[in-house]
Amino acid sequence: MPYAEARPMDAGVIPVIDIGPLRNGGDPAQVARALHEASRALGFIYVAGHGIPREVIESLRTTAFRFFRAPEPARRAVRISARHRGWIPPGGSKMHDDAKADLKESFLFGFEDEEGRTPEDHPLRGPNRWPGFVPELRPRGMRFFRHAHEVARHLMRGFAIGLGLEDDYFLRTCARPLSRASLVYYPAQPEGMGADQFGVAPHTDFGVLTVLCQDEVGGLQVRDANGDWVHAPPIDGTLVVNVGDLLSRWTDGAYRSTPHRVVNRSGRERMSLVLAFDPDPQTVIDARPVLGPGARVEHEPITCGDYLVWRFGQAFSYRSETPESGRAAGTGV
Repeated sequence: MPYAEARPMDAGVIPVIDIGPLRNGGDPAQVARALHEASRALGFIYVAGHGIPREVIESLRTTAFRFFRAPEPARRAVRISARHRGWIPPGGSKMHDDAKADLKESFLFGFEDEEGRTPEDHPLRGPNRWPGFVPELRPRGMRFFRHAHEVARHLMRGFAIGLGLEDDYFLRTCARPLSRASLVYYPAQPEGMGADQFGVAPHTDFGVLTVLCQDEVGGLQVRDANGDWVHAPPIDGTLVVNVGDLLSRWTDGAYRSTPHRVVNRSGRERMSLVLAFDPDPQTVIDARPVLGPGARVEHEPITCGDYLVWRFGQAFSYRSETPESGRAAGTGV
């Protein structure tokens, strides 16, 4: 039984955009135009000039492998909490009802202050669950979180400028963001599992924006404008950034949230470092102020927090098993 097939990506399908001039103020308008066009096309971007030191990425990836290669009882000690923090074992996520459970494992963490405290004002925010057997995971994980979050904030400024808005438009309610980081481990996937088995099955990302550090193994596949699956191979020194469902909703579909998946046919382990950027939970996602007076939009306003609780309840099996998870089915989204 073969792997799910994808073809090589044509040049320029996913553009490489250097955001250095946006970060340093040299030419933010030029970067904003490029981000705007890419988001209206496929919604995937290779980002260069992002400013995350290579050592931050490499040290966290090394530490993440130590965590996932540890005996299962050690990982189980920090199993995912009702607040979506900790380890999700293989089979713990499923992108839609008809899909096989994903092969991946994940370790999730979010914002904490210098004393390690995290707000507990929302069902998807609470104390991080750091493993004692890998003590360096905490400082290295939080260092990556801060760097990647800063990249996301620069990108959100660029999107706002590209849409003709004030550059802080998408960041006005971002003092206590719902952003999450995750370490995502993909085992080598045997060919005999078949074309309907994935490291992570075809899906779109739930939130506003995803910032991804691929490793050199590859395996990411994206559905192009023709509906064909294409490889999105790693490009050294870049991040992969993609529009999520909430940013697409916030722009009434002008920015595209594109399906993607992972097939790890390399015969090697694969590790992704991910930042899912989302603003404060009470942020109202409403496209009408973005598009201007009199705009008619597809979706009614909803808060960022309510939307994410609903989507997480669908995708993660543990949220139907924990009474405190705050699952919010029936919200009408």
